[in-house]
Amino acid sequence: MKEVVRSLLNFMWAGLFEIGGGYLVWQWLKEGKPILWGIAGGLILALYGVVATFQTANFGRVYAAYGGIFVAMAMLWGWKVDGIKPDNYDFLGALVAMMGVLIIMYAPRS
Repeated sequence: MKEVVRSLLNFMWAGLFEIGGGYLVWQWLKEGKPILWGIAGGLILALYGVVATFQTANFGRVYAAYGGIFVAMAMLWGWKVDGIKPDNYDFLGALVAMMGVLIIMYAPRS
C-alpha cells in the first residue's frame, strides 16, 4: 500500500509540474506575459520529466497511466485556476480515466 501511495504522489507531482509549466508557457505565448514566464515554465516542464522517472514500472505503463492522472488534474486546474467548472460529463470522463490508471498501474500481475 505504501508503494501505491508513493506512486500516486509521484503522479500528482508530475501533473503539477506538467500542467503548471505548460500553463506558464501558455501565459507567455498566448496572454502576453513576460518571457521569464516561458523560461520558468520550460524549467518546470523539465522537472515533470524527472519526477516521472521515480515510478518503478516501465516507461510505457507509467506514461499510459499518467495520461489518466493528467486528465483529472487538468480538469481540476481549469476549475480552480481558470474558474471553469467541469460538468457531469467532465467528471465522468475523469473518473473513467482514473479507473484506467488504477487498472494499468496497480492491477495484480503474475
